[in-house]
Amino acid sequence: MKKVAVIMGSKSDLPVMQDAIDILKEFNIEVEVDIVSAHRTPEKLFDYGKNAHNRDIKVIIAGAGGAAHLPGMIASLSPLPVIGVPVKSSNSIDGWDSVLSILQMPGGVPVATVALNGAKNAGILAAQILGSSDASILEQIMDYKEGLKSKVIDSAKTL
Repeated sequence: MKKVAVIMGSKSDLPVMQDAIDILKEFNIEVEVDIVSAHRTPEKLFDYGKNAHNRDIKVIIAGAGGAAHLPGMIASLSPLPVIGVPVKSSNSIDGWDSVLSILQMPGGVPVATVALNGAKNAGILAAQILGSSDASILEQIMDYKEGLKSKVIDSAKTL
């Protein structure tokens, strides 16, 4: 089974990152969840980044607040696609520091970046990446998007 890793810099990021976990589970995608601090557990970060692909993980979603080094450092170490979730944390500057830290990566070290606290979209993007080579996941994504369309059409009828 294909897995997506959802990692975060601290447990305080979990309320935001839970949205990614929930949507991936909705798509029946196995999720590995861990705390990997770029600043407090650098050895764990190096091991995680270098070895995630050996555990059948296919995509890594990394959420971090403040300076938000976790997504970029993981991307520098791993051959896997990394999706960064900037988290508005207690030590951030309205979240802009996190957004820019994840978004402005140097050439050769890409991190797909979603909106501030946008973990749900990170989960959907990870599922779409997996769906590009897995027909059952692709079908679920198509059904999900059709459901979004239906909700809008139904809402318009109530105006």
